[in-house]
Amino acid sequence: MLNQRSDKMELLRIANAVAIEKSIDKEIILSSMESAIQKAAKTKFGTENDIRAKIDRNSGDISLHKVLTIVEKPENFNNEISLENAKKIEDKKDIKVGDEIFEQLPPVDFGRIAAQTARQVITQSVRAAERERQYNDFIDKKGEILSGIVKRLEYGNVIIDLNRSEAIIRKEEQIPREVLKTGDRVKAYCYDVIRENKGQQIFLSRAHPKFMERLFFQEVPEIYDGVIEIKSSARDPGSRAKICVNSKDSSIDPVGACVGMRGSRVQSVVNELCGEKIDIVHWSEDVASLVVSALAPAEIQKVVIDDQNKRIEVILTEENLSKAIGRRGQNVRLASKLIDFEIDILTEKEESEKKQLEFKDKTEVFVRNLELDETLGQLLVAEGFSSIEELDQANLEEISKIEGIDENTAKELKERTKEYLIKEKEDIGKKLKDLGVNDDLINFKGLTPGMLLTLGEKKIKTLKDFAELSIDELIGGYDEKKGVRFKIDGYLEEFALTNSEAEDLIVNARNIVFK
Repeated sequence: MLNQRSDKMELLRIANAVAIEKSIDKEIILSSMESAIQKAAKTKFGTENDIRAKIDRNSGDISLHKVLTIVEKPENFNNEISLENAKKIEDKKDIKVGDEIFEQLPPVDFGRIAAQTARQVITQSVRAAERERQYNDFIDKKGEILSGIVKRLEYGNVIIDLNRSEAIIRKEEQIPREVLKTGDRVKAYCYDVIRENKGQQIFLSRAHPKFMERLFFQEVPEIYDGVIEIKSSARDPGSRAKICVNSKDSSIDPVGACVGMRGSRVQSVVNELCGEKIDIVHWSEDVASLVVSALAPAEIQKVVIDDQNKRIEVILTEENLSKAIGRRGQNVRLASKLIDFEIDILTEKEESEKKQLEFKDKTEVFVRNLELDETLGQLLVAEGFSSIEELDQANLEEISKIEGIDENTAKELKERTKEYLIKEKEDIGKKLKDLGVNDDLINFKGLTPGMLLTLGEKKIKTLKDFAELSIDELIGGYDEKKGVRFKIDGYLEEFALTNSEAEDLIVNARNIVFK
């Protein structure tokens, strides 16, 4: 192919054939051939020379030139030439110092080693172009279901032939206990397309929650048309799944539409997911109603919602406990992912015990720190005081109105409260000093002494340390990796800061530190 004595048109025919076979632009093939010829020519004329090769796109003629830069006093004669000598080669009157001239080289018969080197360069260029073409073809298919044939199995991973391209289903992205064999036709969700020099670029999954969603998208025309919306989904691949749907048209039952006539639509999805049981939940803006639907078939007695911390307490009877939790906690775990709230399941007896324990703990705080008798401590908790700080913020008249507390007792309570908080502040100040917390963080507006102490214990000691935190690091949150949702613990999670409060604190700190 690289021997100039061979049929010149054969070169163009080869380039054209490779371009068609690999679905690559013919110009890329010819350019890679030119690069290969240049590399092979350098082994003949010297690697220190700047050699350019050109293939005539019409005739297939190969021309070789040595590139020389015109300088006043040449030092490197491999790449430089004087103006006087340049004029002997280049018959142009307007050439000047700084221009490049092209000295024609004689045609050569490339040796075996040079031809091998050239072949490698062409192969590498074609592979690179092929991978770029593959990336461009599939980057827009990210988030869609692709269909292909199992080509081979590699160390538990499955390589899928997508017709001129290959994709991979990693072991962790397969449905557990599903056996895929060479030659099987499979559907999978394309969750990523990445530029890679080696290995697969197209990543598929049969375990991803979005795979189930896209299957419903294909099976339910109302979802395809946008009349029914999929709000969220959660899966234990191969076992059980939940999907939450809502209809924009009040006359359409979204659950019924997804189930289909005699269960035909949902059954098609179940069959594709190897018998995975699917619960279809009707979405509601009312979180309480949504959690009741998500935990079906369990019957719920009461729902207590903590919006700030995104937690829900579900109270039910002993008979419904196992139904709500499910096998190995599966039902409540999937429901929690579906509605994006942590769900705590309690029986009526456990709820009563929890309330009693909370009441006892709050009472103990007042009794121990303010040196009160237990009856007075219980009275304060019963009136809604949860902490000494809340009691300090209440005015004298408010406390005096509590039945069983006269004005003198109220004054004594206020005095003891103030004394305790002053002492606590002094103690925290000493602890902060021992922890090495800087004054810039201590004096930062918005952080309570308790927060500062917690931050110091977590090695957050300067305002710069604090400014570099993310909201999730500060108050906690949830993230998802490869379809698996996990919790992020926040440094100040126990202080029940809202998302906006946390954001304001971090933004204000950054404005001070990075101004």
